[in-house]
Amino acid sequence: MALFAIVFYHVRLYADMALQGVYAVLCVYGWHEWRHGGTGTGPLAVSRVPRPWLAGLGLAGAAFALGLGLLLRDRTDAALPFWDAGTTSFSLVAQWMTTRKWIENWAAWIAVDVVYVGMYLSQRLYATAGLYAVFLVLALAGLREWGRSLSAEVEAA
Repeated sequence: MALFAIVFYHVRLYADMALQGVYAVLCVYGWHEWRHGGTGTGPLAVSRVPRPWLAGLGLAGAAFALGLGLLLRDRTDAALPFWDAGTTSFSLVAQWMTTRKWIENWAAWIAVDVVYVGMYLSQRLYATAGLYAVFLVLALAGLREWGRSLSAEVEAA
């Protein structure tokens, strides 16, 4: 994470730079929730996003992306202010859904990773684009595996 923060600083992708620190915090929170956030403080099971959350997460992601994009455009020399802000914003949404073990997180990661690959290619970050292409494949595999897990839990209930 620290190396990515340095790389993103040098190519003026400031939102992605800051995102690395947020990821560290959310990973610790997610680990705790996955171990103790389920029924009776047991492991958290794969589930679906509660319907009321779907629109809220989408609106929060869009509003944060717009606000951050305007800030980056107006107050920094950011290379791609709105693309950087949008991917950062929806990465946060996807990461939050991941901490709750909501299966829809994978659709968000797939969309974000597709954009990231193009964004990093445009900045000549070829190895990073390749890594995010791998993340895209992993997100597809995660969706498949979590889908199986969700189906097994539904059948068991």
